[in-house]
Amino acid sequence: MANLKLLVLDVLKPHKPILPEFAENLSSLPNVVGVNVSLLEIDQKTETVKISIVGENINFHEIEDAIECLGGSIHSIDKVAAGKKIIEEVDTNQDR
Repeated sequence: MANLKLLVLDVLKPHKPILPEFAENLSSLPNVVGVNVSLLEIDQKTETVKISIVGENINFHEIEDAIECLGGSIHSIDKVAAGKKIIEEVDTNQDR
């Protein structure tokens, strides 16, 4: 998978590492420019988070491996952007 610029992932992770450490770890991966981690749900032992990753030529398998090394697992890939630039989504009549 080459030329990925944006990944939005639904991830289940343990409480530790805490969100800032989790985000810092992912942001240190090659070609990653920025990482947002949003808490969606908290359970007794786990947290469900939405992770948005932006960069140039992001390696999905490196991201997946890093998440797994941190004790997390990817539930779904919710959004992907690839190519020369990220295209902003536009509302259509079907979206209304």
